[in-house]
Amino acid sequence: MAEASEIAKDYPVECKEREGEIATEISLAENVMREEMHPVDQYEAFDALAKQEKEIADIAARFGTTDTIVRKRLALARVSPILLQQFRDEDMSFAQLSAFTVSDDHERQVTVWNSLPSWNRDPHSIRRALTEEMIPATDKRVQFIGGLEAYEEAGGQVQRELFDERNAGYAMDVALVEKLVAEKLETAAGTVRAEGWKWVECSATAPAGYHAMKRHYPEDLPLSEEDQAALDAAQTEYDELAELIESGMADDEAEAKLSDLEKRIDTLNARSEAYSAEALEQAGTFVFLDYYGRLAIERGFVKPGEAEAVGDEHEDGEGLPSASGAAKPKAPSISHSAALIEDLTAHNTAALRIELANNPDVALVAVVHAMLLSVAYPYNSEQSALQLSLTHERLEPSMKNAESCRGLSAFNDLAENYGHHLPGSPADLFDWLLEQPQDMVLSLLAFGAAHSVNAWRRSSQTGRRASSRRTSLAERSR
Repeated sequence: MAEASEIAKDYPVECKEREGEIATEISLAENVMREEMHPVDQYEAFDALAKQEKEIADIAARFGTTDTIVRKRLALARVSPILLQQFRDEDMSFAQLSAFTVSDDHERQVTVWNSLPSWNRDPHSIRRALTEEMIPATDKRVQFIGGLEAYEEAGGQVQRELFDERNAGYAMDVALVEKLVAEKLETAAGTVRAEGWKWVECSATAPAGYHAMKRHYPEDLPLSEEDQAALDAAQTEYDELAELIESGMADDEAEAKLSDLEKRIDTLNARSEAYSAEALEQAGTFVFLDYYGRLAIERGFVKPGEAEAVGDEHEDGEGLPSASGAAKPKAPSISHSAALIEDLTAHNTAALRIELANNPDVALVAVVHAMLLSVAYPYNSEQSALQLSLTHERLEPSMKNAESCRGLSAFNDLAENYGHHLPGSPADLFDWLLEQPQDMVLSLLAFGAAHSVNAWRRSSQTGRRASSRRTSLAERSR
């Protein structure tokens, strides 16, 4: 500056002597005041201070930032130096770099980065590739056992990502999670076994094809006068308390009271039905986790081949040889005229319409059934009596990078999850829907309706429509 004549050669310059151990702090503070530092430079500087056993809060306070920023920068210690350099060279975004903090296996991080194609290197895909052998806190198995807290109490290790705002984390020990799930299912199964069933089976998912098995249902039993009075009183109290909660006039203990009343009502209702001795002898029970991670107990199922055939088409002996060796004659078939069939089916349709109009629960199932036939069972819409149709446009051809679209990926994952639960045969779908809780049916309604959402606009949509109309008119003129 003196050479440039900006200051005099004898201008007094103030010099301050500082201890060497705070040199990093001084350098960092100087850089922060001048301009925003590169995130990796911040990480290295914060890491140097942390190694001097400086508290997170002290580091944040000294450099005018937040504890969260300091923690997020220090989390980059989990990332491979190779990837840090990739970020310095601007070969990846900070969001991509942050995704690698979910793991501290540097070799695997580099492998994942190199294995993913350039169009599929979004943070979600990186995290998914790194956590294939982990179980997220949102997994229904983790929720079923009581969350990550219960898993940690059992000695499980948790991996948490500081860049995840929810800080939910992952269970690292898959075997332990499965063990805890199995123990909780077995506890529930022990109570069910005491009921006297032929067999009781546990699984973490709904058994494949169980909805298509022959099933025994409980028989109705009259409640005693005492139980009926108790049920009526509990139901009245439940309704009154629910109204108070709805209106916002209930106290803080109302929710707990409502839960207790629900259990009391369920217990009393359970006394109004019972399975026969024949059902207990022939059938069994499945204990499993439903789609939402709740305990499901489905009773009365008979495994194929374990019970005598019911409703055999030869039960009455028609068409089988008699003792004399001659075949018994089959019953004659009766045919009706087309006009009579048309008249009868019209009356039948009218009766079905009024019946469905007066049964909203069945109507909901019928609508969802019709929608799912179009969505999940192509070319099977004729199996519904409802004249409903659903149009679904495929979006992938109009996307430049369909694989990186989060919405499309999430919707495909949802479709895959539902696909694991829906029956394999469309002929079983209606009966299966009738057995599901209403919240599951409503979720499927939303899933089906979502297929028909269309805010998509083609670049040449108007021209194509006009061309189609011209072609149609030309064909008619011929």
